[in-house]
Amino acid sequence: MTASSRLQISSMKGHCSEAEWEARVDLAACYRLVEHYGMADMMANHISARVPGEEGAFLINAYGMMYEEITASSLIKIDHQGNILAKPDFGALNYGINKAGYVIHSAVHEARPEVACVIHTHSWASMAVSSLECGLLPLTQTAMRFLKISYHDYLGVVLNLDEQESLVRDLGNGEALILRNHGALTVGRTIGEAFNWMHRLELSCRAQLATMACNSPLSTVSQPVLEETWNNYQPGTRRPYGVMEWPGLLRKLDRMDDSYRT
Repeated sequence: MTASSRLQISSMKGHCSEAEWEARVDLAACYRLVEHYGMADMMANHISARVPGEEGAFLINAYGMMYEEITASSLIKIDHQGNILAKPDFGALNYGINKAGYVIHSAVHEARPEVACVIHTHSWASMAVSSLECGLLPLTQTAMRFLKISYHDYLGVVLNLDEQESLVRDLGNGEALILRNHGALTVGRTIGEAFNWMHRLELSCRAQLATMACNSPLSTVSQPVLEETWNNYQPGTRRPYGVMEWPGLLRKLDRMDDSYRT
């Protein structure tokens, strides 16, 4: 990305705590990674991160910016009621937030205080699987970690606050949710963990669609083996996701384009 193709946004670094700035950098990186791995939907969708040490506040993208141009300073800080607490000067563009993003993310952050990050996507693979009556099948080792994935029925564009209750009920205490006829959602105790879940969910969806497209009998795995494999991927069994991967992903981004850090 050249300097002339970037929005000129003044730095927010001097207007927030060190912990918030670190969260901003990681969240901006997450947007870039979702774009890089083919899970973005132009300026639609949203990823949010809780602001460390600031009760009821989280960061989300400015509605109108492409994922590939999100920076730490371009993120908007809002509260659970949708009030904007801090945002940079976007000039004549005067970007705000996506209402559907506020409805979905505020519901999860308020209901799940241990969740630091929420990712929602409309990738072609997750939309396709969300439209299948069978949902996500445990056909591969990667998909087996989602053996007990939850589902949320489609009720229209998520603009109604009344849907928040059923949304968080369907998510429960899990890390992933398929939004029927819509897309996917993952959460994590860190931004790296949430991205790891989403990346693996995306791979599972793509693998299933490729397998089903072959029009050949499916090779299934016994329920005991499925349960054992699922258990091996649970937080109480292994280290948290993203601990090893996230630093490497940041290095990858830095080699490609480190403007997300600004």
